[in-house]
Amino acid sequence: MIKVEHIGIAVKSLETSNDVFSKLFGASNYKMENVESEGVNTSFFQVGPNKIELLEATSSSSPIAKFIAKKGEGIHHIAFEVEDIVSEIKRLKEEGFTVLNDVPKRGADHKWVAFLHPKSVNGVLIELCQEIND
Repeated sequence: MIKVEHIGIAVKSLETSNDVFSKLFGASNYKMENVESEGVNTSFFQVGPNKIELLEATSSSSPIAKFIAKKGEGIHHIAFEVEDIVSEIKRLKEEGFTVLNDVPKRGADHKWVAFLHPKSVNGVLIELCQEIND
């Protein structure tokens, strides 16, 4: 089964955006985290059964900085939770999708992650994620 795990939104400032989304949702973020490998600081909100991840670049060379420079702030990706990320990567490659990560890597919120290139998914960056079981 695949379900939406979260929606990622690229922002220029977590401080400013945390305030905006806290007012919008009537609740504070529940977690902030730095993901050095991706060059981002993240902030998570739980909205009913849904999660929203705000992403702020930590350097001008990060994917989020490049996204904002090209498209401005806004929806960056949709993440889907999968039961077996390695099998999903293999299956999606066989289906012809362009997978950006041959091997899952550690992401935010205690997850293994891998991405599908937007060009193979109608212009939408897709993140696959699976809970890390220590």
